[in-house]
Amino acid sequence: MAKAKKLFTIGYEQTPPKAVLDELEEAGVKLVVDVRAVTSSRRPGFSKNQLAAGLDERGIAYVHLAALGTPKEGRLAARSGQYDVLEKVYAKHLKTPQAREEMDELSALVKKAGPVCLLCYERDHTHCHRQMIAEVIEERDGVTVNNLAGRQA
Repeated sequence: MAKAKKLFTIGYEQTPPKAVLDELEEAGVKLVVDVRAVTSSRRPGFSKNQLAAGLDERGIAYVHLAALGTPKEGRLAARSGQYDVLEKVYAKHLKTPQAREEMDELSALVKKAGPVCLLCYERDHTHCHRQMIAEVIEERDGVTVNNLAGRQA
């Protein structure tokens, strides 16, 4: 019987870039899928190009699936701790053609590229849209989901 594929998630809030990269490498991640709508970051090392370069140095591939990012309304709700609003906004967003297309792309990546890790800002996966993505892929593809957390600064 084939071994179940793994899907990891990680948030980089309050975590130095090296700690995130170390955690990904130690977990055996081969591909990071950035599920942020906006890939610029005030945190050094986490803007799209810097992150991709840091991952590449570790032999980890990078892909950005922008349509799986949270719409602005959802990001504002998350920042203010309104996680129920975030869930409603994101559930609606997942029904858009662009999000469905990228969810299919993610599913294909998980099947062939593994182990894959979803990356976003929020440290606590229960307060992040990446948890909703992971649940869809877990149910759809029978993967095992593990939430990673690098050492905080």
